[in-house]
Amino acid sequence: MTHDREMIRLRAVAKTFVMHLRGGASLPVVSGVSFDVRAGECVVLGGPSGAGKSSILKMIYGNYRADSGRIEIQGRAGWIDLAHAEPRAILALRKSTIGYVSQFLRVIPRVSAHDIVAAAARQTGLDSAAADRRSAFLLEILNIPERLWRLPPATFSGGEQQRINIACGFAAERPILLLDEPTASLDAANRAAVVELISARKRAGAAILGIFHDEEVRDRVADREVDVRTFSPEVHAA
Repeated sequence: MTHDREMIRLRAVAKTFVMHLRGGASLPVVSGVSFDVRAGECVVLGGPSGAGKSSILKMIYGNYRADSGRIEIQGRAGWIDLAHAEPRAILALRKSTIGYVSQFLRVIPRVSAHDIVAAAARQTGLDSAAADRRSAFLLEILNIPERLWRLPPATFSGGEQQRINIACGFAAERPILLLDEPTASLDAANRAAVVELISARKRAGAAILGIFHDEEVRDRVADREVDVRTFSPEVHAA
């Protein structure tokens, strides 16, 4: 992958939520969101809670629809505007191009931690043996005791579940990675492990966009910061 190549482009993106339980009241979240993320860099979304950082990530991943503007992703076949893409195109991009790590693990009943991570690794074409090796590598670097690898994560602690979540997000090595507070429930040793994983993906040319409330982690991984307060609807209405 060519470093410094644009991978994500947002242009004049806006999002308003309609509060159906409050008589259809509108809640503007962000307006005029415009920035790029290039291959080989980590861009951090800054600003206070409630400023719209997670909403921006979810629009890029396709969980939320943008009300206006363009969200362009460099896929295998060229640029795709996710703000106007069909659902199947969004799902295809998630499989091939966009990884996402949130604070929460969607636990799969009765499937072992090792198999969950290996399945994530296979999504971009790794064979079973390579996926097993990738799973073992990630579980080891994230300090999951080997005695837990064959157990389902439903019984794990919150911090252990979060590390399985992180392992899944990094397993497939997609060229774009979205990180929503990945280190929120981790201790210092595991935060350091995540920093190393992020650094490795940057060196490999991944374009990374993240939210980090931990200042130490943010300072270690960020190449630059985008202040979401500049996309406040009040600022753009002024």
